[in-house]
Amino acid sequence: MMTIATVYSRALTGIDAPIVTIEVHISNGLPSLSIVGLAEMAVRESKDRVRSALINSQFNFPQQRITINLAPADLPKEGGRFDLPIALGILAASGQIPLTSLQDKEFIGELGLAGELRSVRGVLPTLMSVAKSGRELILPEANRDEAVLLTDAKCRTANNLLHVCAYLSGQQDLEIHKQTTTHQRRDYPDLADVKGQANARRALEVAAAGSHSLLLTGPPGTGKTMLASRLPGIMPEMTEQEAVDSATVLSISRMGFDNTTWRQRPFRSPHHTASAVAMVGGGSPPRPGEISLAHNGILFLDELPEFDRKVLEVLREPIESGKITISRAAFQSEFPARFQLVAAMNPCPCGYLGDNRCHCTEDQVRRYRARVSGPLMDRIDMLIEVPSIAKSLLRTEQHTEQTSAEVRQRVTSARERQLKRANKANYLLEHKELEVYCSLQDSDYQLLEQAISRLGLSARAYHRILKVARTVADLADSEHIQTAHLSEAISYRRLDRLNA
Repeated sequence: MMTIATVYSRALTGIDAPIVTIEVHISNGLPSLSIVGLAEMAVRESKDRVRSALINSQFNFPQQRITINLAPADLPKEGGRFDLPIALGILAASGQIPLTSLQDKEFIGELGLAGELRSVRGVLPTLMSVAKSGRELILPEANRDEAVLLTDAKCRTANNLLHVCAYLSGQQDLEIHKQTTTHQRRDYPDLADVKGQANARRALEVAAAGSHSLLLTGPPGTGKTMLASRLPGIMPEMTEQEAVDSATVLSISRMGFDNTTWRQRPFRSPHHTASAVAMVGGGSPPRPGEISLAHNGILFLDELPEFDRKVLEVLREPIESGKITISRAAFQSEFPARFQLVAAMNPCPCGYLGDNRCHCTEDQVRRYRARVSGPLMDRIDMLIEVPSIAKSLLRTEQHTEQTSAEVRQRVTSARERQLKRANKANYLLEHKELEVYCSLQDSDYQLLEQAISRLGLSARAYHRILKVARTVADLADSEHIQTAHLSEAISYRRLDRLNA
């Protein structure tokens, strides 16, 4: 009889899945089962689930001293994902299944008392790590929809412990799952529903083409939220890598992976009472926040000044870096946060600035706008005024508005030009790339310098104007940035003077 067995599994640390070696040793002594290796309560409680699962699956539970070591010892382990490998380790150490069948495989899964396998979080990051190791992953059937998303990973699913043991003993085969998920584009609200607001609609198109951040300012009821909700419908389709990255974040979150939203860009709209932890992530163990759940999608902040200032300030670094690092005393967790910020706000506390209904003083308006700091405003690419509906309709000729499908076609073409030119969207262009792809004529440089001086813009805003101008040129299918393209990009920063 073998007295020791080794089984491989994976832990979760942020979006990483480090390997965990589970060593099971059976020795003479009073019957007991102890788990060591920095295991939190849910892992320590697995001994009761494993014992019942083995007995109810008609296996013998060794009446000896059982020691289970989860290595490395300094890596925190949490959840019920280690139930299946612990049970298999006990069976292999007691000689009830062949030990050699465990060498080239990894296992995750929570056990029910009757031996059934239940779903676990974080299957996608686990599969990615297993694919690099060259091993095969055995996981619960309940995680099948998530497991089939990766084409380069070998995985099999099972319904219960008996099926896994029969496979390891060569008595039954487990199906190898391949990607069969089909994608149907979601029916987003149509941009044609927005009547008038030609400038705002154009700004929305530019923002979608280059993934630029956008702030909509205007009185209540002018359609700011309506416009923002239609942005996903005009954005390009997600690439497979973007979809997998976004699904990975969902996989480790409390929301869990949803197969019906596969390849749909996230649209997160947290309430203004959200805390900083809810926004950027945290907890113990750390979980992704709203900015990570909006990865490769849109984070919409309605009533921007109503958010706590500390909550807004934590957005400054992720907007630039595209990631968030949550530090704890024992470890750090890093989550992706490459989101497109779209925000909406009123021009004053009552919302009717410049109207007879407004009685806000200059001091009240100043304090209201000061709730959004200058450094955060400086990181927003486009600042757009959304006028009242009456004024907008008076300035717009009556005609049928373009649909989201028509606008999306232009946006997709512009994005393809960006990817062909620099292999990235325009908002990701680095300083050196701006010199190559966003060069201007001498007269245009003078125009830009005058705008910077008049509007009091920073060097960061200067670069953001160039990126937006490059996107406008892409929408016009122009190889170079023309004066008209630059002028339009500058017009999207005119509100900087009002917010100064």
